[in-house]
Amino acid sequence: MGKVKSKPFNTNVQIWAMRSRYPNFKAKRKSEFEIEFTGELNVKPELPTYTVSIAYRGSSSPMVKVISPELVPDPPHFYKESKSLCLYHPENFKWVKEKLIANEIVAWTAAWIYFYEVWLQTGIWYGPEASHNAIKTQI
Repeated sequence: MGKVKSKPFNTNVQIWAMRSRYPNFKAKRKSEFEIEFTGELNVKPELPTYTVSIAYRGSSSPMVKVISPELVPDPPHFYKESKSLCLYHPENFKWVKEKLIANEIVAWTAAWIYFYEVWLQTGIWYGPEASHNAIKTQI
């Protein structure tokens, strides 16, 4: 028996999954392995509708940006350099290219928006958090 060849991941699967679950999101191919999804999320009727961009980048972590409304300066759980949302800690969740943006990233983006809106009103981030400081133990 010969070796089983692994098939390259088909980005059409990402587009199909997004169209199925979030038909209001538009897909734009940036390259063979990159897709930018843009759409609106309204997490509660009384909160503003957010326009977001989610970049699928193959094996690299997706990059999520808020297009509108403009975020306040220096919000929590936000990467200043890339102006993108911090949705998970890399030690708690490992992104691989076969995972679907539609299954995890969109829902986490909606949750981030909800917790951001609550933070604007209360000054407290009620969403889940992971420490970004490495704790060193001495033996």
